Amino acid sequence: MDSIKRYMGYIKPYWKEIILTVIIGVLKFGIPLITPLIMRYVIDDVIGSDTMTTNEQMTHLLWLMGIVLLIFVVLRPPIEYYRQYFAQWTGNKILYDIREQLFTHLQKLSLRFYSNQKAGEVISRVIHDVEQTKNFIITGMMNIWLDLFTIVAAIIIMLTMDVWLTLVAVSLLPFYALAIKYFYSRLRYLTRERSQALAEVQGHLHERLQGMNVIRSFALEDHEQEAFDRQNNHFLTKAIDHTKWNAKTFAVVNTITDLAPILVIGVAGMIVIQDAITVGTMVAFVQYMDRLYNPLRRLVNSSTVLTQSIASMDRVFELADESYDIKDRPDAVPYAYPRGEVTFENVYFSYDDDEVIADMNFRAEAGETVALVGMSGGGKSTIMSLIPRFYDVTSGRILLDGKDVRDYQVRTVRDRIGMVLQDNIIFSDSVMFNIRMGRPDASDEEVYAAARAANAHDFIVKLPEGYESNIGERGVKLSGGQKQRIAIARVFLKSPEILIFDEATSALDLESESLIQQSLYDLARDRTTFIVAHRLSTITHADKILVVENGSVVEEGTHDELIAEGGAYYTLFQVQQLD
Repeated sequence: MDSIKRYMGYIKPYWKEIILTVIIGVLKFGIPLITPLIMRYVIDDVIGSDTMTTNEQMTHLLWLMGIVLLIFVVLRPPIEYYRQYFAQWTGNKILYDIREQLFTHLQKLSLRFYSNQKAGEVISRVIHDVEQTKNFIITGMMNIWLDLFTIVAAIIIMLTMDVWLTLVAVSLLPFYALAIKYFYSRLRYLTRERSQALAEVQGHLHERLQGMNVIRSFALEDHEQEAFDRQNNHFLTKAIDHTKWNAKTFAVVNTITDLAPILVIGVAGMIVIQDAITVGTMVAFVQYMDRLYNPLRRLVNSSTVLTQSIASMDRVFELADESYDIKDRPDAVPYAYPRGEVTFENVYFSYDDDEVIADMNFRAEAGETVALVGMSGGGKSTIMSLIPRFYDVTSGRILLDGKDVRDYQVRTVRDRIGMVLQDNIIFSDSVMFNIRMGRPDASDEEVYAAARAANAHDFIVKLPEGYESNIGERGVKLSGGQKQRIAIARVFLKSPEILIFDEATSALDLESESLIQQSLYDLARDRTTFIVAHRLSTITHADKILVVENGSVVEEGTHDELIAEGGAYYTLFQVQQLD
């Protein structure tokens, strides 16, 4: 029930709209309640009248039908329209608020969370599970009350016609309540299981669609078909378990709701035979049984829907409760006047109990270019991810301009850092959009200038729609070198004080690399720059080179100094057969 209490917090701002919808709904559901009374009047007082002539009967009937048609044709349609409109408007507004808050939350979660979660599962919770909770608003906050109103109103009208017959009509309600209580406790659990299985299928599918080129290149279609079949079959099993229990619920509850009208027809028939009630009253009473038990049947459906909604709420709030690894300290200050001096002091970092960085110490002076080299897996990229606080150090500290990076507001630190990674994410949008992400308020001319600086302008203007060309998901319509130059243009536009190039030119051919190398030098001038590179020819100009092995600095110096030492750097240099 904690999930319901939390969900009510999202509903509270719209309570006026919900009350208005319920009031309109009362009119909508109340109008059909007069139909059995009309039927009783027509049978007993018009058709069964001993005092009216045929013409008088026809006149009464025509006037009655005219009034009823006016109510049902003129009055009821706009009532139905506005009930549906306000119900859906309110539901969609609440879902909008939840998704807005969830997306804000997702942007604050650390990369550690995303490395342990499939994107498809997260998407399933934000889209599918949030959508499922809408039924709680439409059904739980609106329709259930209207069905309860219909039941209560029907019982009151039935009591005015015959008390004992009404008691017969409601005699099975306790059995209905017991059945609901018994079946729906387990149904909630089975619904959660089904939703989780569906999220796993979506996660698996999302991942495989992203890696379709790998599947094709290794001819893994049959293997992946089997893997998907296993995931799909797991979901099928959970769905069938849910369906079986749901079917049992409906079988029992519908049996109870079907028995009640039969019981009433039998008892009412005997009372009519004894002349205790009129035929019109019996007909009206039987019709009210529909008004009584149809809402009860809907309540059964509503119970199922609400169970699914509450299970989805549990999953939504489970995501919302994911804790933040990276938080601003209460007294954190903006990184307002950066010089760009970076110092690692006895830094250790472990990832899931696996130590990646061990006793890391180095200093990058403001405006200095520092290169990190070494074998793959040595921890170079991890070191770079600690500076913008994608992760926090396990122990030790990182200083920016002599102050612990954790003492600054994390957003202001990242505002001052520009990164070009080995695998840059390019969004399925225009070239203009992707470059402007470096500084969203930049003018078109500033975007063009950044593209020229990254030697990207020439190929961009040759695209079908130039800067407005859509480049597909993850930039699929561009070559690796073109995507990298757009990423570099993004950083040119941002113009930060600290630069991080993690294999920034690895996707470029030699011609493209030579085109942008001077641009990178120009960008790095007077800025603190970190370069992670395997191709040593790109970092010989660095003010300081750090050789990293197993998360520690084993050598430090300029290119000439390290060559003269004849150590690990010299060996790497010789392996690459550089002059």
